[in-house]
Amino acid sequence: MKRGQSLEGIGMTSERTRLRLLETLTEKGIQRAEVLGALASVPRHLFVDEGIAHRAYEDTVLPIGHEQTISQPFVVARMTEILYEKAAHGRILEIGTGSGYQTAVLAQLWDEVYSVERIRDLHQRAQKLLLSLGLSHVRLKAADGHYGWPEQAPFDAILLTAAPFSIPEKLLRQLGPDGVLLAPVGPQGGVQHLTCVQRVGDEFQSETLDAVRFVPLRQGIQA
Repeated sequence: MKRGQSLEGIGMTSERTRLRLLETLTEKGIQRAEVLGALASVPRHLFVDEGIAHRAYEDTVLPIGHEQTISQPFVVARMTEILYEKAAHGRILEIGTGSGYQTAVLAQLWDEVYSVERIRDLHQRAQKLLLSLGLSHVRLKAADGHYGWPEQAPFDAILLTAAPFSIPEKLLRQLGPDGVLLAPVGPQGGVQHLTCVQRVGDEFQSETLDAVRFVPLRQGIQA
């Protein structure tokens, strides 16, 4: 499946259910039609266990196993919108594939999507699902996200879906000219903030945005 094609109609959910979620996101401040369209086209219920699939279009965090979660749709939309407005739409690196939901949303808007996941089981499940959805311009790797994907650098954008205490220098160095990195930054259980960093030449300009709560960015690879 290529960027811009719709996943709408896949699965069990009604159009009314999805429209209700879009209305909620709009009320909370998401404005870009492209971002709303991307979330509308991705069947979120396929990215959670069948037992909680009926809750897939609630604006809430849901568990996906291994003490990990699928992010709240508003947070997915907010982070996607920030990067969509600030970065070029060529190549994006995601740190923390998780269920693959955020990955699928990014795939509606970027030409090439690269995503790294440290938990092999989640990596394998996401890879199978994303392939089944025909997202042929998405590439996944099981690896420690602290190191990014240097072989594929530089990237126009990098998105972290887990919170480091501070942004790894190796990730910043994988940004291309005018590239933008967005990450939740802060201690586990403490105050975290979305932090947006743009590369300007060899300098990095940082901006602190919303208060958020994410699982920590851990090191190593887990089976």
